[in-house]
Amino acid sequence: MSNSSSVTQFLLLAFTDTRELQLLHFWLFLGIYLAALLGNGLIITTIVWDQHLHTPMYFFLLNLSLLDLGSISTTVPKSMANSLWDTTVISYAGCAAQLFLFFFLASAEFCLLTIMSYDRYVAICKPLHYWTLLGSRACVHMVAAAWATGFLYSLVHTANTFSLPLCKGNALDQFFCEIPQILKLSCSHSYLREIGLLAVCILVTFGCFVFIVVSYAQIFRAVLRIPSGQGRHKAFSTCLPHLAVVSLFVSTGMFAYLKPPSVSSPSLDLVVSVLYSVVPPAVNPVIYSMRNKELKDALRKLIS
Repeated sequence: MSNSSSVTQFLLLAFTDTRELQLLHFWLFLGIYLAALLGNGLIITTIVWDQHLHTPMYFFLLNLSLLDLGSISTTVPKSMANSLWDTTVISYAGCAAQLFLFFFLASAEFCLLTIMSYDRYVAICKPLHYWTLLGSRACVHMVAAAWATGFLYSLVHTANTFSLPLCKGNALDQFFCEIPQILKLSCSHSYLREIGLLAVCILVTFGCFVFIVVSYAQIFRAVLRIPSGQGRHKAFSTCLPHLAVVSLFVSTGMFAYLKPPSVSSPSLDLVVSVLYSVVPPAVNPVIYSMRNKELKDALRKLIS
């Protein structure tokens, strides 16, 4: 790439310069990372192991756990290693790989969350057509489309971002590599091309968000028509975990990228980036297992 000879490494933003706090950050991130590995690993193992969970909803949940595992493994281990060894350096190739993987997994996850909202819409609003609209082949095709969309988005953005000449140093105001921070280092007007691509990505994301909102408006209207309280409770129990995951993912991401510059600062950006890149993969398994009786029963059988 054109700027690979001028910049060979980047400097990530450190959480702290105090050695004791660096070690505290290492142990805190290690605990979160292990919790994410355990939670998502248990969900994946349980769904694969229990034949009763071989349904579209749990197939999508399995893929969500895979994406969460990949997402948190892209950013957290490198940050932990930097705190442990008191460094902030990441190689040029390592930064490109981290940016590609994170953008790929985050984009695929949002596409998958959109598909999961469609799954809940069909299950509650069109239950008689559920297995017709969401057969095994249709589910595989939809999940493959989510992964492929994330891959293509990430490939285009990563290639375009790292083709820009960088002349404003190599320090990133973030604990991992992301597109807006690298664009700040560019001295070329061609960065407008990347901004245009990001605008297209935001429009697609907004379209997915509108689809999710409309789906849940239809779902809630259908649920409120159910005469029995037990039926309403059962319907809500399958929707609320997904809605909570979507809300956490969208709210933290929107605040990170759409907050006004007047409230922006390196420390605030660091906290917000942790909220949208580290917290959701660790919390999602808890959200899904708390309100899902089938999954909890299967987990108990697996553990026992």
